Amino acid sequence: MASSKVSLKLLIDTKEERVLFAEASKEFIDFLFSLLRLPVGTVTRLLTKNAMVGSLGKLYESAENLNDVYLNNPEQDRNSLLKPSAPLASGYLLPAANDDDHHDTNSSGTPNFYMCGSRCNYGVTHVKGRACPSCGYSMSSAVQLVGNDKKMVEDSSAKGFVKGVVTYTVMDDLEVLPMSTISTITLISKFKIKDISSLQERVVELGMEEGIKLLKASLQCKNVLTSVFLEKDDIKKQGISQDIVMES
Repeated sequence: MASSKVSLKLLIDTKEERVLFAEASKEFIDFLFSLLRLPVGTVTRLLTKNAMVGSLGKLYESAENLNDVYLNNPEQDRNSLLKPSAPLASGYLLPAANDDDHHDTNSSGTPNFYMCGSRCNYGVTHVKGRACPSCGYSMSSAVQLVGNDKKMVEDSSAKGFVKGVVTYTVMDDLEVLPMSTISTITLISKFKIKDISSLQERVVELGMEEGIKLLKASLQCKNVLTSVFLEKDDIKKQGISQDIVMES
């Protein structure tokens, strides 16, 4: 997942040094919408507790440092708080909820599942050795997966949240709209751009590092795309004469 990249086409006002909006594909919109499903504990871990906005970083640190004697089920409770399961499919740019989780697969390519060795319940996990939520015993007894579930999971992940035949407009504050020629002209008019030659088109790539920056910026400001993709005086350094897409 860390190696996946998503392209994004930005329309930049070089005079004001801001991103007006971006032209995005399904993959980027799926990534944005997936942020709404992240547990707070996962957000805090991704941004690191020191970079987290407000007091949640301290709360996270408290759960991290609290002695085992004060927890009902130390390993289970701590993992559920610090590394909650995040429902992210592959390709959403962010690392998995549990970086140390290893998902075994069998000869057919489908994932292996395991249940509690004491058979105290019917719960299963794809992480061998995880503590049973009921008795704490190691979940290491293999369970056979029946049916073509791998294809079903892949098909479900491929669908994502939005349709892929549409190009989308993403505003600087992450408002998402379907793109059309008329809507683009309307947006440019809305920004009251007097000198069309000041507009610059730039294609950027969004990977895991940029994804985490975007997550952080979305919690801190309303000019998210500008904050993530435009450094101070970045446009002036590159020269505003390059990549002009519209001329007066």
